[in-house]
Amino acid sequence: MPENTDNKASQSDNQTIAYKERLNSWAIARLLPNTQREIVARFRSRSDADGYMRHLPQEIPNASYMVVFDCQRQASVI
Repeated sequence: MPENTDNKASQSDNQTIAYKERLNSWAIARLLPNTQREIVARFRSRSDADGYMRHLPQEIPNASYMVVFDCQRQASVI
């Protein structure tokens, strides 16, 4: 009986996407009213995020930003 290769291709694509999402865990969040935040940019390392954070006040001086570690959006099952 032939093997269903379509299913395997979609699983590897999903694994690739999940891996790419894990790469960019550091983010810069713009602080909004009512304790909300908006992700402005994502980075692979904290130092990259800190470097970009120093650049942001030159572009938008009146906004407040914070470097955050953005945990995975999907809840992990233990």
